[in-house]
Amino acid sequence: MASPAFEEIAETFDFLDDWEDRYRHVIELGKALPPLDEALKVPATKVEGCASQVWLMPRITGEGPQAVFDFEGASDAMIVQGLIALLHALYSGLSVTDVCAVDAKAEMGRLGLDAHLSAQRSNGLAAMVERIRKLAAEVAAA
Repeated sequence: MASPAFEEIAETFDFLDDWEDRYRHVIELGKALPPLDEALKVPATKVEGCASQVWLMPRITGEGPQAVFDFEGASDAMIVQGLIALLHALYSGLSVTDVCAVDAKAEMGRLGLDAHLSAQRSNGLAAMVERIRKLAAEVAAA
């Protein structure tokens, strides 16, 4: 249950045979994200468990289970910024209920990332997914 934006990325990845090309594409996606306001880079938005500095700021429209999920994010590492862009494509525009239902590990696995990320990056990705799911679940339960 990925968003159309994520499906488009998955299709692009299908055409990129070389992992280095995929890696570059992830970095380019990260560079295309709008910058996160420095004022939002605070402990409350920082994701723990990442080797790099990562901040995620939710942007939720509406209330309850059908509220629409979106977020802004930033990292001090280019590849992690790209992972944030992938997660943004995966989750943005979904209801908070749907965010909680997405199997992020399986969706990201479609891109072949799991085989090419270091253990630290994989742990950081899992920490970002966990933060997103927690934020969405809190709104869905409200």
